[in-house]
Amino acid sequence: MANRNKIVEQSKKKSSSPHAKKTGQFRVIGGNWKGRKLRFIEVEGLRPSLDRIRETLFNWLQNEIHGARCLDLFAGSGAIGIEALSRGASEVYFVELNRKAFHQLEENLGILNADNAHVLHGDAFEFIPTNQQTFDIIFLDPPFHKGIAQKVIEQLAEAEWLKPEALIYIEVEQGLELNVPENWTELKNKKAGQLQYKLFAIA
Repeated sequence: MANRNKIVEQSKKKSSSPHAKKTGQFRVIGGNWKGRKLRFIEVEGLRPSLDRIRETLFNWLQNEIHGARCLDLFAGSGAIGIEALSRGASEVYFVELNRKAFHQLEENLGILNADNAHVLHGDAFEFIPTNQQTFDIIFLDPPFHKGIAQKVIEQLAEAEWLKPEALIYIEVEQGLELNVPENWTELKNKKAGQLQYKLFAIA
């Protein structure tokens, strides 16, 4: 009995370790994988877009998403990019810096047998100037309150691969003022709770 108590106590210590992976769950809300539930790693700054926000976003994109080549630049859980694949995007490139989140995203895409997904472990600010691909839709959902959104907008504005008529979705904290290039036309703008989200078209 003493040995059993010792094993149980060791198990409790292991499960409460600060290095243990904490996971949450999100679900795909439309398309081929509608209703599928997937795990994400709970790390600082990572928050899957809410169901109602993704629903609104893909209502905005319902005429553009099928066959589109997409970039999920701050992928995190991959919820937006996975939703895009579920709804008919031809390809999605996911870029994620956090190694644990990156591996969980790889695992989820494997579960879904998403052979048209490309997962890259790296920094968005290094990806933008070195990328050679073009995309129809770019999703930007960076960590809040770090000044990242404005920096990535400025870097994208200088990217030679950013093609005319591309769509850019941006999700940021409410109240944040964004300065976008003159050739970015705001198509949609909505608020929800503590955040705001916008859709732009490149002229």
